[in-house]
Amino acid sequence: MIYLIKKNKYSKNHRGYSLIELMIVVVILSLMVLGLVTFFSGGARSWISGQSQLKAQREARMVMDSMVKEIREGKKVENGSYENGVTISYPAILGKENVTFELINGQILRNNVNILIDNIPGGGLTFDYFNDIGEPADPRTTASKLRINLQVDVDEDMNPDIIIETEVNLRNYGTRG
Repeated sequence: MIYLIKKNKYSKNHRGYSLIELMIVVVILSLMVLGLVTFFSGGARSWISGQSQLKAQREARMVMDSMVKEIREGKKVENGSYENGVTISYPAILGKENVTFELINGQILRNNVNILIDNIPGGGLTFDYFNDIGEPADPRTTASKLRINLQVDVDEDMNPDIIIETEVNLRNYGTRG
Protein backbone atom coordinates (compact mmCIF):
# COMPACT_ATOMS: atom_id res chain seq x y z
CA MET A 1 0.00 0.00 0.00
CA ILE A 2 2.75 2.39 0.67
CA TYR A 3 3.98 1.79 -2.83
CA LEU A 4 0.66 2.87 -4.40
CA ILE A 5 0.61 6.14 -2.47
CA LYS A 6 4.07 7.06 -3.70
CA LYS A 7 3.05 6.25 -7.28
CA ASN A 8 0.04 8.55 -7.06
CA LYS A 9 2.20 11.29 -5.58
CA TYR A 10 4.56 11.21 -8.58
CA SER A 11 1.79 11.01 -11.14
CA LYS A 12 0.28 14.26 -9.81
CA ASN A 13 3.55 16.13 -10.56
CA HIS A 14 3.58 15.02 -14.21
CA ARG A 15 0.45 16.72 -15.32
CA GLY A 16 0.61 19.02 -18.50
CA TYR A 17 0.32 22.79 -18.88
CA SER A 18 -3.07 24.38 -18.95
CA LEU A 19 -4.38 26.19 -22.02
CA ILE A 20 -4.11 29.56 -20.26
CA GLU A 21 -0.43 28.98 -19.41
CA LEU A 22 0.31 28.11 -23.03
CA MET A 23 -1.53 31.20 -24.28
CA ILE A 24 0.43 33.45 -21.90
CA VAL A 25 3.72 31.97 -23.14
CA VAL A 26 2.68 32.46 -26.78
CA VAL A 27 1.71 36.10 -26.12
CA ILE A 28 5.02 36.80 -24.33
CA LEU A 29 7.05 35.20 -27.12
CA SER A 30 5.04 37.08 -29.76
CA LEU A 31 5.77 40.39 -28.05
CA MET A 32 9.48 39.54 -27.90
CA VAL A 33 9.57 38.60 -31.61
CA LEU A 34 7.62 41.74 -32.53
CA GLY A 35 10.15 43.87 -30.64
CA LEU A 36 13.07 42.17 -32.39
CA VAL A 37 11.49 42.56 -35.83
CA THR A 38 10.83 46.25 -35.16
CA PHE A 39 14.42 46.76 -33.98
CA PHE A 40 15.98 45.01 -36.98
CA SER A 41 13.67 46.60 -39.57
CA GLY A 42 14.47 50.04 -38.14
CA GLY A 43 18.16 49.24 -38.43
CA ALA A 44 17.72 48.10 -42.03
CA ARG A 45 15.83 51.30 -42.94
CA SER A 46 18.54 53.36 -41.30
CA TRP A 47 21.25 51.50 -43.23
CA ILE A 48 19.42 51.99 -46.55
CA SER A 49 18.95 55.70 -45.81
CA GLY A 50 22.64 56.02 -44.96
CA GLN A 51 23.63 54.30 -48.19
CA SER A 52 21.47 56.62 -50.30
CA GLN A 53 22.95 59.65 -48.49
CA LEU A 54 26.45 58.32 -49.11
CA LYS A 55 25.72 57.74 -52.80
CA ALA A 56 24.25 61.23 -53.22
CA GLN A 57 27.21 62.79 -51.43
CA ARG A 58 29.66 60.88 -53.63
CA GLU A 59 27.82 61.96 -56.81
CA ALA A 60 27.65 65.58 -55.63
CA ARG A 61 31.37 65.60 -54.89
CA MET A 62 32.15 64.13 -58.34
CA VAL A 63 29.99 66.75 -60.07
CA MET A 64 31.55 69.54 -58.03
CA ASP A 65 35.07 68.30 -58.85
CA SER A 66 34.19 68.08 -62.55
CA MET A 67 32.79 71.63 -62.59
CA VAL A 68 35.77 72.99 -60.65
CA LYS A 69 38.22 71.37 -63.06
CA GLU A 70 36.57 72.98 -66.09
CA ILE A 71 35.97 76.36 -64.46
CA ARG A 72 39.56 76.56 -63.21
CA GLU A 73 40.86 76.46 -66.82
CA GLY A 74 38.66 79.38 -67.86
CA LYS A 75 39.71 82.94 -68.58
CA LYS A 76 36.28 84.51 -68.21
CA VAL A 77 32.97 83.62 -66.57
CA GLU A 78 29.49 84.93 -67.26
CA ASN A 79 26.01 84.30 -65.94
CA GLY A 80 24.31 81.52 -67.83
CA SER A 81 21.09 82.01 -69.73
CA TYR A 82 19.20 80.72 -66.69
CA GLU A 83 19.25 82.24 -63.20
CA ASN A 84 21.34 79.42 -61.74
CA GLY A 85 24.01 79.00 -64.36
CA VAL A 86 27.47 79.98 -65.49
CA THR A 87 29.26 80.08 -68.84
CA ILE A 88 33.02 79.65 -68.97
CA SER A 89 35.17 80.98 -71.82
CA TYR A 90 38.61 79.51 -72.46
CA PRO A 91 41.75 80.98 -74.02
CA ALA A 92 42.04 80.22 -77.74
CA ILE A 93 45.30 78.38 -77.14
CA LEU A 94 43.39 75.63 -75.30
CA GLY A 95 41.16 75.07 -78.33
CA LYS A 96 38.12 74.42 -76.16
CA GLU A 97 34.58 75.59 -76.74
CA ASN A 98 32.68 77.53 -74.09
CA VAL A 99 31.08 75.40 -71.38
CA THR A 100 27.83 76.15 -69.57
CA PHE A 101 26.63 74.65 -66.30
CA GLU A 102 22.98 75.36 -65.45
CA LEU A 103 20.30 74.19 -63.06
CA ILE A 104 17.18 73.34 -65.06
CA ASN A 105 14.20 71.50 -63.56
CA GLY A 106 16.16 70.05 -60.64
CA GLN A 107 19.04 68.83 -62.83
CA ILE A 108 22.48 70.28 -63.42
CA LEU A 109 23.16 70.24 -67.15
CA ARG A 110 26.47 70.71 -68.93
CA ASN A 111 25.94 72.60 -72.20
CA ASN A 112 22.18 71.92 -71.89
CA VAL A 113 22.78 68.32 -72.94
CA ASN A 114 24.60 66.20 -70.37
CA ILE A 115 22.83 65.62 -67.06
CA LEU A 116 25.45 65.69 -64.33
CA ILE A 117 23.19 65.18 -61.30
CA ASP A 118 19.53 65.47 -60.36
CA ASN A 119 17.51 65.94 -57.14
CA ILE A 120 18.67 69.53 -56.83
CA PRO A 121 16.06 71.75 -55.14
CA GLY A 122 15.24 75.17 -56.62
CA GLY A 123 18.15 77.48 -55.90
CA GLY A 124 20.34 74.46 -55.15
CA LEU A 125 23.11 75.65 -57.45
CA THR A 126 24.43 79.17 -56.94
CA PHE A 127 27.46 81.03 -58.21
CA ASP A 128 28.95 84.06 -56.50
CA TYR A 129 31.54 86.10 -58.38
CA PHE A 130 34.58 87.83 -56.83
CA ASN A 131 37.51 89.91 -58.09
CA ASP A 132 41.23 89.50 -57.31
CA ILE A 133 40.94 90.95 -53.82
CA GLY A 134 37.83 88.99 -52.82
CA GLU A 135 35.18 91.66 -53.31
CA PRO A 136 31.92 90.88 -55.13
CA ALA A 137 32.39 91.40 -58.86
CA ASP A 138 30.52 91.68 -62.12
CA PRO A 139 30.88 88.27 -63.78
CA ARG A 140 31.26 89.72 -67.27
CA THR A 141 34.17 92.03 -66.54
CA THR A 142 36.08 91.60 -63.31
CA ALA A 143 35.34 88.17 -61.87
CA SER A 144 38.44 86.06 -61.31
CA LYS A 145 37.03 83.79 -58.61
CA LEU A 146 33.79 81.86 -58.22
CA ARG A 147 32.13 80.46 -55.14
CA ILE A 148 29.96 77.49 -56.03
CA ASN A 149 27.25 76.27 -53.67
CA LEU A 150 25.63 72.93 -54.51
CA GLN A 151 22.71 71.49 -52.55
CA VAL A 152 21.32 67.98 -53.06
CA ASP A 153 18.00 66.64 -51.79
CA VAL A 154 18.18 62.91 -51.06
CA ASP A 155 14.73 62.20 -49.64
CA GLU A 156 12.80 64.45 -52.07
CA ASP A 157 11.30 66.67 -49.36
CA MET A 158 12.75 69.73 -51.17
CA ASN A 159 15.04 70.46 -48.22
CA PRO A 160 18.74 70.06 -49.00
CA ASP A 161 20.35 67.10 -47.26
CA ILE A 162 23.85 67.64 -48.65
CA ILE A 163 25.50 71.03 -49.09
CA ILE A 164 28.89 71.39 -50.76
CA GLU A 165 30.61 74.72 -51.25
CA THR A 166 33.93 75.54 -52.84
CA GLU A 167 35.83 78.45 -54.36
CA VAL A 168 37.58 78.37 -57.74
CA ASN A 169 40.22 80.76 -59.07
CA LEU A 170 40.33 81.19 -62.84
CA ARG A 171 43.86 80.25 -63.87
CA ASN A 172 43.70 82.02 -67.20
CA TYR A 173 41.91 85.17 -66.01
CA GLY A 174 43.07 88.16 -68.02
CA THR A 175 44.97 86.19 -70.67
CA ARG A 176 44.68 87.25 -74.26
CA GLY A 177 43.34 85.01 -76.94
